[in-house]
Amino acid sequence: MEKLQKLLAAAGLGSRREIEDWIRAGRVTLDGRVAELGARAAPTAAICVDGRRIELAVLAPRVIAYNKPEGELCTRSDPQGRPTVFATLPRLRSGRWVAIGRLDVNTTGLLLFTTDGELANRLMHPATGIEREYRVRVRGQVTSEVIARLAAGVELDDGPARFERIQVGGGEGSNRWFSVVLREGRNREVRRLWESQDCVVSRLKRVRYGAVALPSWVRLGQWVELPLAQISALYRAAGLPLPKGAAPPPARLRDQERRERRLRAGGRRASRRGG
Repeated sequence: MEKLQKLLAAAGLGSRREIEDWIRAGRVTLDGRVAELGARAAPTAAICVDGRRIELAVLAPRVIAYNKPEGELCTRSDPQGRPTVFATLPRLRSGRWVAIGRLDVNTTGLLLFTTDGELANRLMHPATGIEREYRVRVRGQVTSEVIARLAAGVELDDGPARFERIQVGGGEGSNRWFSVVLREGRNREVRRLWESQDCVVSRLKRVRYGAVALPSWVRLGQWVELPLAQISALYRAAGLPLPKGAAPPPARLRDQERRERRLRAGGRRASRRGG
């Protein structure tokens, strides 16, 4: 038996705090009665939100890696009709996709989505300290003193910040590539750190989140479902037990394998055309 808010958060319906507010507002029923905060239930119980039955028993957590293109917003909808990261994700029979963190509209690369809201909230919490790795192209004079300051820490508008690691990644003169690692996900933090040293970020791509690296063959705007080993690593990093039934069903695995073969083949063809 689990608390209602934990069950519903694990189904991707929202954070525990949001769901607690729903329970207080009388929007959640348990076995036909308005639920009370602190109530516990089995996944097979008759749980409804706003009158809609939530089939928790059939839900198994899923995590996908999405290669975000530049220009997409990390929001479910946009009043101005701009493209969002949720538009091309696979459809779910129940629950919803929850983004694990965000990327700026001008930032590309790895964005993780899960159906387990509790996993997403734990991984995003500052106390978890998950590593985020980025490839960044910088315009400006990046001296050894600049790199030392960024590694030691500088004061930003919202407090001190630093890169855990900085590695030179190529380029010449005042237009160079670097690999940088952070352990938090504050707004525009990579860009603001470089700007504090009078440098401008001209390209920014996230390539890793914790133990999950963006596969090189997943092109912009495409997604791939994570294997169980990587899902397990994310649960360990979040300090959560791996839920039962976490492995994707065989049919989904077969679909995934076919999808990966198509994406790899497409990537090889694109490389040959480019070469």
